[in-house]
Amino acid sequence: MIPEGWELRRLQDCGIAVIDGDRGKAYPSSDDFSSEGYCLFLSAKNVTKAGFAFDDCQFVTEAKHKQLRKGSVHPGDLVLTTRGTVGNVGYLRDLNGFGAVRINSGMVVVRNSQKLIETDFLHALFRSPVVEKQIDRMNFGSAQPQLTVKIINSLKLPIPPKGERQRITGALEAWTSAIETVEALIANARAQKLALMQQLLPQGTTPPKKRLPGFSGEWRKLHIGDVAKEVSERAGDEAGYPVLSCSKYDGMVESLSYFKKKVYSDDTSNYKVMRRGTFGFPSNHVEEGSIGYQDLCDAGIVSPIYCVFATSNEVDDGFLYKLLKTDRYRQIFAAATNASVDRRGSLRWKEFSRISLPLPPVEEQRAISEAVDAVAATETAYQAQLTALRQEKAALMQQLLTGKRRVKLPESEVA
Repeated sequence: MIPEGWELRRLQDCGIAVIDGDRGKAYPSSDDFSSEGYCLFLSAKNVTKAGFAFDDCQFVTEAKHKQLRKGSVHPGDLVLTTRGTVGNVGYLRDLNGFGAVRINSGMVVVRNSQKLIETDFLHALFRSPVVEKQIDRMNFGSAQPQLTVKIINSLKLPIPPKGERQRITGALEAWTSAIETVEALIANARAQKLALMQQLLPQGTTPPKKRLPGFSGEWRKLHIGDVAKEVSERAGDEAGYPVLSCSKYDGMVESLSYFKKKVYSDDTSNYKVMRRGTFGFPSNHVEEGSIGYQDLCDAGIVSPIYCVFATSNEVDDGFLYKLLKTDRYRQIFAAATNASVDRRGSLRWKEFSRISLPLPPVEEQRAISEAVDAVAATETAYQAQLTALRQEKAALMQQLLTGKRRVKLPESEVA
């Protein structure tokens, strides 16, 4: 049911064109892409739940751009993902300084050709549960969900009168503005944290140039194996341990809740036990920065491919974790993996323990970790605020875009 005065129209009846990408002979090969260039070539990683993300882009030349027949994105277009993670939408308000923008074959351009409804309102509909639920119901393919142009054209849109549309859009834009403000605060806090870490943590095998006030003790050049030892406790028949995994950005996570499905073996008797206060990494992925610190539970278990280790009292675990998660140590892990004799591309404890580790006195380690944590706490607080704002906006969208809650119109427009 829709409110009186509203219409329920299919997308194709709203003067909107759905345009897929070029799949012809001129479609770019891997050699055509570069990290900079004339034409931004969008892929699924550039269109997220929150909209466009331009921090990891690929480009093609102007000549390659002109060879392609379809899939060019114009200012004012929406871009919708149609393969894999379906339904993410970005709104290209302008070219953002790019010479041109194109889509790959896993998305479509949604172009508001006839402007029968406002593009801002259309964007709000695509971001709302009204359209999201239809996409969840209508996509197909179990291994890799997909949408077709025909399915997208059949989406049903609730369309209120123009005045109400404009006021709905205005109300949602106020929330969008608040969200963007908090996102900017998060980016600023993150930049401050990164700057502080670059100042206080070594960016290689030598101590940093800046010291915290009150500390002047000598930094020692050690190896990881000098202050840590491998732990190889096995789960055996012990039941009840949660299965843990290590993510690149979040460290140790509970596998089931993180991946939303079971990705581990039924038989976990040979899994390694990670007790609280230990470090761990998958030996075949540590070069990606996948190293974690276990502070989730008293004890969990990880795959046998993990290397688990505990530190001595010469090390503050918070300091060491921050150090091992830096880009510099990710590069060190990659180099050590490449130099390893293990043909499977793994980094075992023997090689890992030989990695250099510059360490100040433990009191300074603790002070550095606490200083970084203080800045990180500000970012965490903003993240919680952002989550709350997004949830409140989503609830408001659900109400306004279904007519369950109506915006107040002037008497002239009501008439």
